[in-house]
Amino acid sequence: MTQNSTILRPIIALYEPDIPQNTAAIIRTCACLGAKLEIIEPCGFLLTDKRFKRVVMDYMDHNQIKFYQSSDKFFEAKKNQRIVLMTTKGSISYTKFKFNSDDTILFGRESAGVPESIHQLTENRLKIPMNNNFRSLNIASSVAIVLAESLRQTEII
Repeated sequence: MTQNSTILRPIIALYEPDIPQNTAAIIRTCACLGAKLEIIEPCGFLLTDKRFKRVVMDYMDHNQIKFYQSSDKFFEAKKNQRIVLMTTKGSISYTKFKFNSDDTILFGRESAGVPESIHQLTENRLKIPMNNNFRSLNIASSVAIVLAESLRQTEII
């Protein structure tokens, strides 16, 4: 199936990712589902890391990934766009939220999420409901779950 490039699609943004295999898996998910990826640096690894390369394989398209040198630069560039933060501290389930086709869906670091200052910059803070006594899902799984729901709601897939 080919993708129509004129259709607006959600953007997945990663805040300072620190596990190369997860980022590589997210790149593959975004490539397969036609979503763009944005990475807020610094990353906790190099893109030449063998663990990253093993998972990303040939799915890495630098034209589909945008890098921001800092969260300040990211939020400045997004000042007129809606950012949806996925967080275990959210109070609204992602299934109860109405996604727009041009949303930027932001995910925090695997090891620490995002700092409180980032929470304060986002109006929409969502969670994936989970069974009690569990801390969080793997970020690559979380991205796939939320991206699929966003695409379903906007009737892109």
